Amino acid sequence: MTLVLDDVIKLLLAVLIGGLIGAEREFRDKAAGFRTIILICIGATLFTIFSLRLGKEVDPVRIAASIVSGVGFLGAGAILRDGGRISGLTTASTIWLAAALGMGIGGGYILFSGVAAVVVLIVLWVFPGLEARLDRAREYRTYEITCGVSPVKLEELEKAFRDCGLRIVSRKQTRRGDQMIVVWAASGTLERHAELARLLFADSDIGEFRF
Repeated sequence: MTLVLDDVIKLLLAVLIGGLIGAEREFRDKAAGFRTIILICIGATLFTIFSLRLGKEVDPVRIAASIVSGVGFLGAGAILRDGGRISGLTTASTIWLAAALGMGIGGGYILFSGVAAVVVLIVLWVFPGLEARLDRAREYRTYEITCGVSPVKLEELEKAFRDCGLRIVSRKQTRRGDQMIVVWAASGTLERHAELARLLFADSDIGEFRF
């Protein structure tokens, strides 16, 4: 098998596109960074090129399916669970997309892969700002409040949530001696949460609270 210039160009494009996407992940200090994304993109490109060369002996669709499965395994390793919070989903998706772009480059869909890479970069660089605004508009917090056992106080606290414009998602309450511990899960804007925190700090009946 001789060295084909077209294949070399595809390989270099895989390095370029993988590097641009990997640079964004490296900049945000994510698990799969610069080198990892480049290698994934190069690997998918090489597997696709080889599958096309070996098409007479091996079904190229099967090799492509194997790439997707293998990359899925890598992506799963980037997903972490910390209590009720899940992180790494964007990085796992980026790994998956880098492989898809590599397959497109290896298959000869250079222009389309380039356009797709631009779209991916826009999503990774521009959309976090929009996502942050959406998060600020609907912040989710859990409040744990300890005070004396009093049904009236319980109603007052719940009213405070509503008056501050927060939506109560769930409520749990337990009793420990002459103290009651109530846990509220609520969502709302950061300003609404700050308003409720001021009320809770000023309430002398509350022995302790955390969020």
